[in-house]
Amino acid sequence: MKKDKIIYWTATGIVCCVMLFSVINFAFIDRYPFPEGAFVHLGLPHYFKIELTIAKTLGLLALLIPNVPMKIKDFAYFGFAITLFSAFIAHFSTGDGFFPFIIDPLLFLCVLIISYLYYHKIENQKKQVQIFYDSERVVIYNYLHCYHHLRNFYHRSWMTNVGVKSF
Repeated sequence: MKKDKIIYWTATGIVCCVMLFSVINFAFIDRYPFPEGAFVHLGLPHYFKIELTIAKTLGLLALLIPNVPMKIKDFAYFGFAITLFSAFIAHFSTGDGFFPFIIDPLLFLCVLIISYLYYHKIENQKKQVQIFYDSERVVIYNYLHCYHHLRNFYHRSWMTNVGVKSF
């Protein structure tokens, strides 16, 4: 399980660094690497940059905060996957260079998939441990419950055999 956590946090850290870089790039350094701005270069409207920045920030928080429910993390993973695949399509359709702009989103999509798979693997291991503890607790409870009933049965039968009236 330790190896799984190391792989998960490494992949999640890479994805979060990429998304944080893009949030900072969208919000503060819009002219890198295209002089006219990335969204103008790709033919996207200005309001989409604001929406994407907010969504990526919320997704980062969902992935990095530990006690976020699983469904919200799944939505964050799904949103990041759509974003990376859309970046691949947008850069491919505008004719950008293969290595930095077309292959990078696909590589980070693979890292995102690794993070997602290991997240669910770790969560399933936690559930199995919880089921084991719950089943152990049920066994102990059943044992104590049976012991209590048997003790009462024998106590009552002993009391009736010696002539003591029970309530």
